[in-house]
Amino acid sequence: MKFPALLVLAVAALALGGCVTDSSSPIGVTPSLVSPAVAARYAAIETDKFPIDGIEPSDLNPAYVRQVVDYAGSERPGTVVVEPRKRFLYLVMDGGKALRYGVGVGKAGLAFTGTAEVGRKAEWPNWAPTANMIAREPERYGKLAGGMSGGVNNPLGPRALYLYRNGKDTMFRIHGTTEPWTIGEAVSSGCIRMLNQDVVDLYERVPTGARVVVR
Repeated sequence: MKFPALLVLAVAALALGGCVTDSSSPIGVTPSLVSPAVAARYAAIETDKFPIDGIEPSDLNPAYVRQVVDYAGSERPGTVVVEPRKRFLYLVMDGGKALRYGVGVGKAGLAFTGTAEVGRKAEWPNWAPTANMIAREPERYGKLAGGMSGGVNNPLGPRALYLYRNGKDTMFRIHGTTEPWTIGEAVSSGCIRMLNQDVVDLYERVPTGARVVVR
């Protein structure tokens, strides 16, 4: 009867330990590689229009969580810089710093480079698959050809930023995801996807009209 109590204590100690890996951890328990403070940024959000699921700390890759980093680029503060092949998005700050987010990159995300601006923003945006997506995976996307309303199952997630150039939609989007495990990866479809908690954070920080540089 003592074993379950010991197991509970071991799990609690693991959660408090943050980055510390305990070789005596119970089988089946994956230790978190991020600190409790970082993990808290990815807790569930239940106050939005639709609930946003939390992400287990053990599922967070330290390289791709939201964090302030040194930044040596020449862009002005407030500029969004996307590096699709490195799987990072930066929001340039004052003092040689930037807020860096991890991203996942779809084929459309590799097809656009150069400068643009945030032409519009949307909360819980509607979405429709492209003709290429339907042709490639008709069983998956054919039934969605007419579009899909915003919600927890919408591939764009809770927020989207739409990039425009010379007043025209580039069809390049920065958006959330229903597949958080794809952050840091190349994926078959979509543009630049972010963890839902991160895209909500970016959405609040970046106004319409903000300059965007895609390298």
